[in-house]
Amino acid sequence: MEEHLKSRVVKVDSEESWNYFVNQSNSQGCPLVVHFTAAWCMPSVVMNQFFEELALQYHDILFVVVDVDDVKEVASKMEIKAMPTFIILRNEIQVDKVVGANPDEIKKRIDEYMNTIRVNINS
Repeated sequence: MEEHLKSRVVKVDSEESWNYFVNQSNSQGCPLVVHFTAAWCMPSVVMNQFFEELALQYHDILFVVVDVDDVKEVASKMEIKAMPTFIILRNEIQVDKVVGANPDEIKKRIDEYMNTIRVNINS
């Protein structure tokens, strides 16, 4: 029997919820990985399942999705020009960005970033 897992990706539906998750990420000391998407953008839609799978692999990262048409203020503030765009934030600072539907590159960037955090913590 197949288990139905609850999503670990949180949908940001307002500027207030964006601020809440950024603050939560800061207070917990965990990175925030954001998928900027649009319902009309097929490459973005295709990446949703991959993003869900990433969220299940990395339990010490907060994963959120932002529809640029629903939350224009956040997309504008983060200077999102194309979808999909993936960013990694740490302490409200963008530390990495991948534009386009490139699952291997996104996973590689998250792995590299998490390795630098572990090195810094252990040194």
